Amino acid sequence: MPVPDWSKVQALPRTPLTQLFADDPDRLASLSTDVAGIHFDWSKTHLTREAIAAFAEIAQAMGLTAKRDALFAGDIVNVTEGRAVEHSAERGEGAPDSVARAKLFHSRMRALIDAIEAEALGPVRHLIHIGIGGSALGPDLLVDALGRDMDRYDVAIVSNVDGVALETALDAFDPEATLIAVASKTFTTTETLLNAESALAWLTENGVEDPYGRVIALTANPEKAIEWGVDETRILPFAESVGGRYSLWSSIGFPAALALGWDAFEELLEGAAEMDRHFRFTPLEQNAPVLAAFADLYYTQVRGCETRAVFAYDERLALLPSYLQQLEMESNGKRVTAEGQPVDYPTSPITWGGVGADAQHAVFQLLHQGTHLVPVEFIGAIEGGDSLDEAHHRQLLLNMFAQGAALMAGRGHADEARAYPGDRPSTTLLLDQLDPRTLGALIAFYEQRTFVNAALLGINAFDQFGVELGKEMAKAAEKGGDFDPSTTDLIARAFG
Repeated sequence: MPVPDWSKVQALPRTPLTQLFADDPDRLASLSTDVAGIHFDWSKTHLTREAIAAFAEIAQAMGLTAKRDALFAGDIVNVTEGRAVEHSAERGEGAPDSVARAKLFHSRMRALIDAIEAEALGPVRHLIHIGIGGSALGPDLLVDALGRDMDRYDVAIVSNVDGVALETALDAFDPEATLIAVASKTFTTTETLLNAESALAWLTENGVEDPYGRVIALTANPEKAIEWGVDETRILPFAESVGGRYSLWSSIGFPAALALGWDAFEELLEGAAEMDRHFRFTPLEQNAPVLAAFADLYYTQVRGCETRAVFAYDERLALLPSYLQQLEMESNGKRVTAEGQPVDYPTSPITWGGVGADAQHAVFQLLHQGTHLVPVEFIGAIEGGDSLDEAHHRQLLLNMFAQGAALMAGRGHADEARAYPGDRPSTTLLLDQLDPRTLGALIAFYEQRTFVNAALLGINAFDQFGVELGKEMAKAAEKGGDFDPSTTDLIARAFG
């Protein structure tokens, strides 16, 4: 397996952003593109034609196009676990057999939703979706972003094993009109099953005659769900080859499909498929996920940036930074290559962020005048999501555009405390509107961008062994295992 050679891109001159614009009148046109209702602008990054050419050489050396073809062909690309990676097949872009299987599972999900709408499961007004990690973050993002004006069903997403989280949802709903969706790929996730057992107890205590009849399982392990007590007719399976953090396109997206309606869910899938087709068939130099990954790698490998900030200037995308944290850091937070050899270069930066314009009055002080260089990503929509005076949305977008301009331009001042160094990079993603299609395309963009980063780094984006040790030790603590003096003392203080 080759090792990426960053030397050519590291040797490029570090020209300030304002000078890059002055030197190249076509810079904006060459570093922006439009895909699936989203405008991408990398012109305020330090990417240049020379940098893109150097990264394209790295991509060729690391076999990016072959890896991309293998991903969509259903070949084994998760080499450490010996699995194909087929979340793209869930939206129709993949091996024919995998696409057909995904459609079959989608048909099963739609049939169950039709039955719920026809009240075949009794009157239903509420859904409590119980999962954690990828089994919760994706559905939560979809429902929050697209379901604020929906009145089909009330949906609560519960992930934290902290009883306060579940109790808040239980207190808000009528048990006689509530369904429980239990989402777990393996159906062995400790936190999820404990929350599910408590939800079942709540149904029982409130006189629901058949609590298990109110449970829907979303899983790649139907046998475990049946063993746990779920009726086979209420199990919505998905393929083992669909990773948890890539699973919102599968039956894990059930709460969104129920809350938003099946037409909206299909539009979400089609938007993602449109981005997949762009990624598959567009030359690297004009390819949105590829250019984004080139920018990511420039700042980690050349400028030594350890973090990347994402700010959604749209309240409906408030959960996007949290979603991206798992997608990017669980995928690419690795210290070895796909072959298990230690790397001697940075891999994933730390993803963080928030909501604009709130963040301007909190963390932007560091972004403008701090000692850390932090690439910033701005995301907004031309069409607002409110019915108030348009001045609100205009002010929001103007703030977003102005922040990118200020980060780049900076401002001198005789008093250094009031000076802005400038030359700080940002990317802007401007959606025509936030609807199922554009949100699907946006999420697929981030997925494929994550894949490109991994391919050029020579790491495997699709395993996550780093989450297992803490889980194992938590189980050992439950059984009274031996720990260091500090941990032993903490356990004793908490439980006696």
